[in-house]
Amino acid sequence: MATNHQNTIKTNFPVLGMSCASCAISAESIVKPIDGVVNASVNFATATLSVEYLPNMTNPLALQKAVQSIGYDLLIENETTQQETLEAIHEKNFHLLKQKTIWAVALSLPVVAIGMFAMDIAYANEIMWLFSTPVVLWFGKDFFINAWKQIQHRSANMDTLVALSTGIAYLFSVFNMFFADFWHQRGLHAHVYFEAASVVIAFILLGKLLEEKAKGNTSSAIKKLMGLQPKTVFLILADGQQKEIAIEEVNTGDTILVKPGEKIAVDGIVLSGNSYVDESMLSGEPIPVLKTTNEKVFAGTINQKGSFQFKALKVGKETLLAQIIKMVQEAQGSKAPVQKLVDKIAGVFVPIVIGIALLTFILWLLLGGNNGIVHGLLAAITVLVIACPCALGLATPTAIIVGVGKAAEQGILIKDAESLELAKKINAIVLDKTGTITEGKPKVTAIKWLNEDALTKQILLSIEKKSEHPLAEAVVHYFTDIKDIPLLSFESITGKGAKATYADETYFVGNSKLLTTNNISITDELQQQSNQWSNQAQTVIWFANSTKALAVIAISDKIKETSITAIQQLKAIDVEIYMLTGDNEATAKAIAEQTGIEHYKAEVLPQHKADFVKQLQNQGKIVAMVGDGINDSTALATADVSIAMGKGSDIAMDVAKMTLISSDLMKIPQAIKLSRQTVTTIKQNLFWAFIYNLIGIPIAAGILYPINGFLLNPMIAGAAMALSSLSVVSNSLRLKWKK
Repeated sequence: MATNHQNTIKTNFPVLGMSCASCAISAESIVKPIDGVVNASVNFATATLSVEYLPNMTNPLALQKAVQSIGYDLLIENETTQQETLEAIHEKNFHLLKQKTIWAVALSLPVVAIGMFAMDIAYANEIMWLFSTPVVLWFGKDFFINAWKQIQHRSANMDTLVALSTGIAYLFSVFNMFFADFWHQRGLHAHVYFEAASVVIAFILLGKLLEEKAKGNTSSAIKKLMGLQPKTVFLILADGQQKEIAIEEVNTGDTILVKPGEKIAVDGIVLSGNSYVDESMLSGEPIPVLKTTNEKVFAGTINQKGSFQFKALKVGKETLLAQIIKMVQEAQGSKAPVQKLVDKIAGVFVPIVIGIALLTFILWLLLGGNNGIVHGLLAAITVLVIACPCALGLATPTAIIVGVGKAAEQGILIKDAESLELAKKINAIVLDKTGTITEGKPKVTAIKWLNEDALTKQILLSIEKKSEHPLAEAVVHYFTDIKDIPLLSFESITGKGAKATYADETYFVGNSKLLTTNNISITDELQQQSNQWSNQAQTVIWFANSTKALAVIAISDKIKETSITAIQQLKAIDVEIYMLTGDNEATAKAIAEQTGIEHYKAEVLPQHKADFVKQLQNQGKIVAMVGDGINDSTALATADVSIAMGKGSDIAMDVAKMTLISSDLMKIPQAIKLSRQTVTTIKQNLFWAFIYNLIGIPIAAGILYPINGFLLNPMIAGAAMALSSLSVVSNSLRLKWKK
């Protein structure tokens, strides 16, 4: 996923071995100061490091070494094998974790049974010690190893908390078992807490296991997208023979055969045959699309009943599907603005908790009377166990992963978490007309000539063939029965049209402004016809020589079937809608009336679109710009949230923060709704993560003891901690099933 930008390389590496939000902060803070690193951020939920670095100053190996020094690892393989290696590692780790958990739970059960109900049997302490030792020292050894690595780098994370709490409980119990007299001489009972130490580890392992399973579900959208690529294809050889080859071997220009029911392997253009293709996985649209000669086909879409041959145009990382997967992965790994605050809290969280645990112990020692030291130790252990930053670290990213994944399944590509978080605040939307509200396939509906003759038709066709304007294309399609002729000169006039020279005469094609600027006269007959067409929402273009108008042409662009419904839905959620078009006033007015748009501007030049967006922003509005062309790219870059039409130009999709693959405006209200649901989920998650610690820590410290004698058992604290992470991940997964 590496992209070069001004000599820096931007790429993502999977981070292995992280156990909590503080781990992500540790890994991030070790990479950031490396010479040559421009930017780095580690996302805990996706377990990835997004880094931008100068290749002449550092390299992936140096980054890997730095991360390894604090107990984690980076996967720096090439991308094709990276995903498979990563899945294999995750599979292996999950299997190991499962085994550890099962053993830890199985060995902890007898310890709990004795600790709770059978303390008076012979050798009770020794039996508990026997069962809890492997749980703490073997199945929980990673906590101690990682905590030690953190201490060496003067940092702390969740492993530090677990290692401290279970280690102290275990050592305290061993001391009490072998030196019971130390307490007896002081008139106190020498109690052991083996069950607390082993059960806390068992619960935390169980919590991690459930969390890993749930986290696996959050990224299912990516797995679905990745599963869309077939592994092999049928290549048509020069002699017409078929040969089955691996998808990696396909080159641009190869001819590929697609049989009924097969997935299309790469992007291309149909050479022969025709069939309906299901593009729903890319666009979210359920209706199959007919593909005939010269139509584009995309990797990952599914051929229906026919078969056809197509020429490969984009292969490997270049295909639309590969781009979508890359964009979804980057968006899922990006941080929402709210996450930056959470990161700061997670960074100082563990040291604060250790401080609270120490304070708890000291207060118990001073105020706890005879049992002060025992109660103090237990309360400190419980504080360490209950205060896990996991739930905090998972609150935002899990919701973002599900939100971005769900959007991708609906044909809405979201580039980063920030735009997903911001979309809910949109209260003004600027729509480009052609290709956004309308289908963007203009057709000539009528032409009125002053004096019709074959040569002027040829001149008109020749000028339009050289022009790049979409309306020019409509004229070229209209004149299929005549040939073009060579022109002496041609010049495109931005926002107005074009001029050309043929046989010492200058000709103009464009809007009425072009004619006015050049003092060209228009007969009443042509003017009346132009007014009539304009009032019918048709776009009018003129053809003239250096003195007078020779013809007026009516061009119509059909409004998309879903545009009107989408505009109504946006108005229903209090979003103001503005339409900008380069068309004349009459056409713009007619389109606005048909679609129910109250604010519109006609005859807008491309460079003025961005100014209009700024104007709205200055009024305090959060503006979304929706466009499909190169001329919209500045306005897209200026808007708070930029939305590109997937059937538009590549540059528009490049600049935009969201892309609607099917170019259907109905996706915009869907995206805003999804943004609102995601932000609500994030807020709920953060509320639960914070409230849990706010209530849990004081209770663990023993605040209720003076009131009702209640002291929280470390075992219950361990269970509560596991549940807090699980509740956050489950709440994020609820997003998947929301309408």
